[in-house]
Amino acid sequence: MPRKLNRILVVDGSEVARTIITRIFNEEMPDTKITTCGTVQEACAWLERSHFDLITTALMLPDKDGIELCRYVRASKFHHYTPTIVVSGDADTRLLREGFAAGVTDYFDKSLGYHAFASFIMEFTLRHSGLVGRILYVEDSQLTATVMLSLMERHGLQVTHTTHAEEAIQLLRDTSPGGVREDEYFDIVITDFYLQGRLTGGDLLHAIRTRFHYSQQEMPVLVLTGSESGEKQVEVFHAGANDFVSKPIVEEVLLARIRSLLTIRQQFAALKRQTDEMHKLAITDSLTRVYNRRYLLDHGEHFVTNRHNHPVAAVLLDIDHFKKINDKFGHITGDRVLEALGKLLLDLLPDNALPVRFGGEEFALLVPRCAARDAHTCAEQLRISIEALRPANVPITVSIGLDTNQANPGMTLTQLIGNADRALYAAKAQGRNQVCA
Repeated sequence: MPRKLNRILVVDGSEVARTIITRIFNEEMPDTKITTCGTVQEACAWLERSHFDLITTALMLPDKDGIELCRYVRASKFHHYTPTIVVSGDADTRLLREGFAAGVTDYFDKSLGYHAFASFIMEFTLRHSGLVGRILYVEDSQLTATVMLSLMERHGLQVTHTTHAEEAIQLLRDTSPGGVREDEYFDIVITDFYLQGRLTGGDLLHAIRTRFHYSQQEMPVLVLTGSESGEKQVEVFHAGANDFVSKPIVEEVLLARIRSLLTIRQQFAALKRQTDEMHKLAITDSLTRVYNRRYLLDHGEHFVTNRHNHPVAAVLLDIDHFKKINDKFGHITGDRVLEALGKLLLDLLPDNALPVRFGGEEFALLVPRCAARDAHTCAEQLRISIEALRPANVPITVSIGLDTNQANPGMTLTQLIGNADRALYAAKAQGRNQVCA
């Protein structure tokens, strides 16, 4: 995940402007620490003793101007790569002509107002997350590794170093989805193309692309090579590398390559999160957050027939007299009741269960490895928990019908649900607020 730029230096000659900017930023970006000053001299003093993730400066300042401050930032040892935004009401020819050479990252038109400035900064921090990520670095030269580790860690990167491709492959296996350390996943791999040992950097690349099936977007790879021949560069790309850097390493070139690959990785992660969220929306009921009926129809049969789930309990529950709740308290309150019931089911049921909004006020539950006796006990406990729920301060009860395939493992989903449905009607006929099997 990209890190937020949460320490901002604001340089503006107007005390009123600094006060307004600070107030708005504190409201809009509460996790951000704002430091303000009024002159280039004060700004340089702050930059000498503190670290900032972002600098914004007015173009016109009492002692010098924002362009000169940008030049100072780019010459600074600790803030050489810090994004710097110039705030001006007029991007004149000089600003446009000299801005690039001075290291200006972006401009903001101050005539748009302070709130627009805050929005601009928030959008900027999303687009410029800085050099933040986990790097798997594979290099067998201790001298090269020492220099590279110092360089990357100085710029805030988390680096895990190994000398052999075999160990790198094991680390990738451990940190892959489902691995023993999947929370410590790597964002990119940086490897020497020539490594000592049985496997080379080319073999490592081949494993990343074919054994782990990582695409170039999911796991970007930067190759370090001592050869500048076109033939060797072609070999590096054919092996599956995203990019390469020739030795001896030039710091600015290396960091530019890393930043580019981190951006690719972060864009992939954002797209995957969006895809996962869209998939989740497609298979869940938007109100109750349990699965929808479509998901049950698509996956229920496999769930029931899977021998690892045997025996499966099917539970149907129906809110008693739900129409009266809607008529008396209104449909919005009725929705709150359904929402609370869905949350309770998700909280109480085991993670491997399949809770479904079957329709209206009726829910279906498939519970794996649940024998008949246990199913009845759990259903009764669920009925008692629902009766004590009182969502939106409305008393509710449920009628429950259930069946299991314990005695007949060959039952289909339709048969199992049908039996639970008949048991549900029996529970209603016998006075509701009870469990029938």
